[in-house]
Amino acid sequence: MLNPPLGVELCCHRSRLAALMADNDIPQPPATGRHGYWLKRADTSAQSAGDIRFCAGQRELAAALADFGRRGIADHLVQAHVQGDLVKFYGVLGTGFFRHYYPGDDGITKMGDEMRNGTPHHYTFAPADLQSAAGRLADLAAVPVYGGDAIIRPDGTFVIIDFNDWPSFARCREAAAGAIVDLATHR
Repeated sequence: MLNPPLGVELCCHRSRLAALMADNDIPQPPATGRHGYWLKRADTSAQSAGDIRFCAGQRELAAALADFGRRGIADHLVQAHVQGDLVKFYGVLGTGFFRHYYPGDDGITKMGDEMRNGTPHHYTFAPADLQSAAGRLADLAAVPVYGGDAIIRPDGTFVIIDFNDWPSFARCREAAAGAIVDLATHR
């Protein structure tokens, strides 16, 4: 077993994952900001497009929270929208495998939210720092096969906005497969 059930469960429970990140100084968006908010279902992973919503301001956020309440979603996470470049990352802990991509470069999108920050500027940042933070989170969450999304700010700092166990590896399947085999072989 590469990603144990407890790690998978943790990754699917956004509020617990956010607490783990906060307790270990792994960069994530603040709760408040000036550019809108993201309301995310936190009791499980997103079940539908309506489980993750961008809210332009407080009024829209209040309406979305009320809708969550009507749907019986009491466990939620509110994070400020962070402006910058969206990057998707994929990794396999302990193998050296880590890749990051800008979905805005090729327009590949899952639910359309990837384009909220517009065309990437390719702000200068240290990919090794992102790899280190994501790898630390993967280790803490006990999911060595992982992926996620981060926002790279214009100043080169970043926040991790999503973290997943066993992602699709859509843009790097062949290389990821080799790293996963290496992980399995050395376990």
